[in-house]
Amino acid sequence: MTTFPRLAAFALLAGLVAGCSSGNGWGDYVAAGENQQASAAPMTVEQISAKVGCAPKMQVEAEDVRTAYCKTGAGEFFVNTFKTEALKDAWMDQAPEYNPHLVGPRWTVLGPLEVLEALKGPLNGDLHLTDHRVSPTPAAAPG
Repeated sequence: MTTFPRLAAFALLAGLVAGCSSGNGWGDYVAAGENQQASAAPMTVEQISAKVGCAPKMQVEAEDVRTAYCKTGAGEFFVNTFKTEALKDAWMDQAPEYNPHLVGPRWTVLGPLEVLEALKGPLNGDLHLTDHRVSPTPAAAPG
């Protein structure tokens, strides 16, 4: 079971990703050439939290990433939203493989598997269990 200190460490990781990135603000929701679901703006931390009945407690408020702690009847979890898919991908590439994530357009939810399974329906996210990396490891060339 994932402990609160481990979840807090992942929230801090999201803040580090934000500190290493640049951008033009949250207003640029749909960038040219990005494949978005129905070209709609991605959900905010507040919108994701509202869908699952949580009052978010903000942990990271940066230009490129926002992270909030939430607690519902289903359990505790962190909501991360990113300015771009590339930032989300970079964050997920650094997240430990053994932690499950619920993933959507420019957002991730990190928490225990039982919690993510309960949130999957309301958030319409994809559950990434152990192989959530977005940059696949190249296979060895056939000899």
